[in-house]
Amino acid sequence: MRIPHAALFLLLASLSAPVPAVEKRSANDGQLLMEDVPDIPDALRRDLRRYENTRSAALADWDADGKRLYVRTRFGEVDQLHRVARPGAYREQLTFFDEPIGSVVRRPGHRTLAYTRDAGGNENAQIFLFDPDSGESRLLSDGESRNGALVWSRDGSQLAFQSTRRNGAANDIWIVDPEQPEQARLAWAAPGGNWWGPADWSRDGWLLVQEYVSSTDSRVHLLDPISRKAIDLHDGKPAARRYAVGFGRDDETVFYLSDEVGEFTQLVRRELESGEEVRVGETLGWDIERAVLSRDRKHGVLAVNAGGLTELYRFDTRRLRLEKLPEVPVGVITRLALSDDGERLALTIDSPTSPGDTYVYDLDDEEIERWTFSEVGGLDTSGFVEPETIRFPSFDGLEVPAFVYTPAGEGPHPVIVAIHGGPEAQARPRFSSTYQLWLAKLGAAVIVPNVRGSAGYGKTYVALDNGFQRETSVFDIGALLDWIETRDDLDASRVAVIGGSYGGYMALASAVHYSDRLRAAVDIVGISNFVTFLENTSDYRRDLRRVEYGDERIPEMREFLEEISPSNNVEKIRIPVFVVQGQNDPRVPASEAEQMVAALRALGETVWYMNALNEGHGYRKKENRDEYRLATMLFFQRYLLGEGAPDN
Repeated sequence: MRIPHAALFLLLASLSAPVPAVEKRSANDGQLLMEDVPDIPDALRRDLRRYENTRSAALADWDADGKRLYVRTRFGEVDQLHRVARPGAYREQLTFFDEPIGSVVRRPGHRTLAYTRDAGGNENAQIFLFDPDSGESRLLSDGESRNGALVWSRDGSQLAFQSTRRNGAANDIWIVDPEQPEQARLAWAAPGGNWWGPADWSRDGWLLVQEYVSSTDSRVHLLDPISRKAIDLHDGKPAARRYAVGFGRDDETVFYLSDEVGEFTQLVRRELESGEEVRVGETLGWDIERAVLSRDRKHGVLAVNAGGLTELYRFDTRRLRLEKLPEVPVGVITRLALSDDGERLALTIDSPTSPGDTYVYDLDDEEIERWTFSEVGGLDTSGFVEPETIRFPSFDGLEVPAFVYTPAGEGPHPVIVAIHGGPEAQARPRFSSTYQLWLAKLGAAVIVPNVRGSAGYGKTYVALDNGFQRETSVFDIGALLDWIETRDDLDASRVAVIGGSYGGYMALASAVHYSDRLRAAVDIVGISNFVTFLENTSDYRRDLRRVEYGDERIPEMREFLEEISPSNNVEKIRIPVFVVQGQNDPRVPASEAEQMVAALRALGETVWYMNALNEGHGYRKKENRDEYRLATMLFFQRYLLGEGAPDN
């Protein structure tokens, strides 16, 4: 019988060396537990306070009158729903919960809205109907399952949504009459472990629905919710990324995004009767990542991910001619919503030097007006650093893109490599007070790579790390370390890595492979062992993750996943590690952090551990985020910069 590396080394370590006593303390009314994390000096707290008090205002939806906007912003601990009456007006707070508001969708023909909210980051989001005039909320879901993907029918009489309420695992589609929530009905029982969700309603009650298999395989279907029969619009076609947009103006056509032809997603209009398809956007050379249609379905707006920044185009649904919208500020656009009359586009834009704020673009006048002005803690944004976009050669000649933030002053600067999660996500030049904090207070450069497997660079690139190729993305970090050595302004002897979720795995794996070239690593809700992760992640997402990482039930794949898992290679980690976790995490369970911390301690390595009992996959409560950021600063001061005495 093969003994896992972690178990063997834990056994040997326990026989050969005493494990130092763990220093424990708590914060935030006992909700934040810390082990071997030193007390934060008061001077550091004072120095960083302004960086902890930046906020954003993300678009939620238009008000029923078409004159006001709903936004999500935080004036307390978590994001709540606010209403803004005009450009620059104060944000009128409408909800006052201890937990953050999730998605928000206004009910057509009514003043009410549907929104989601979970508890303690457990992601079992419930659906509520909210009256903004009375401030009252009414539960529409069952109070137990995981719910999302809210889509109102055209007249607002029915709400379609995705839910796990049938068996706790399947991602089914349900429909509820908000006046009779107890009579919610199953419209589609999802086969297998794929994710299904509604995207749009036709006028006669059909649903356009999305099926997600993996980062490179998703499909669009037509669903009759009465007969519960679905029509696969891509039956017999090869796997591709396909994302539902909506029905056309006559319900005889549908729109979706697809990379079936070429490397990048294009807009496709499909005639339902003949199956004829017309594609637009082939010459853009980037993914069309988002599309919205006007209420009358006569025109729409596309968001194009051009190397991380967003470009906007409008189009007529009959002629399909793209027209780039002028005067749009440079940045990353994260939300789009057309007014009911289709004349104005509300959107959220953020950039490296400005938090996300909500704007309104007049499509006729081609003018844009800023509606919210988010605070930046009194900081001088003129000193914020914008990144340089670079590409570095990897071990096999692949060009890997990255954003490089370089602090003021002469180098060589220490370096923090920040690795995104996903893995099929993309780091983009959005506002980060954390990066600006590290630049200003640590004097550290921040490099944010999009290693192979990242989205945004074509379908070939996003699939390069799948299955047995998993560690090639880690080798990209090794190539980045080589690139850092070529730069006179960067100090290759002082480099740390940090990442969250899959990025947490990348940080740990980088520590496994490159401890001789790194000073420290920070793992935030990261995977430490792919096998235990797949066995313990929530039922509703297990099969989805097996498609990406490999099926641990297959002996050859299980052996490979065991071999590359950081917890089975802990003896190769010879640098301090900071592990950050949320106790209620349904994606990467707390056991992933606990086993990594125990293995490092057994070998006598320096490890700090922080666990929030009221959080899930990442920290959403400000008081927890503040403490985490302070501890991370102290960790980097001590182990990246070498300031202060070691703690053991």
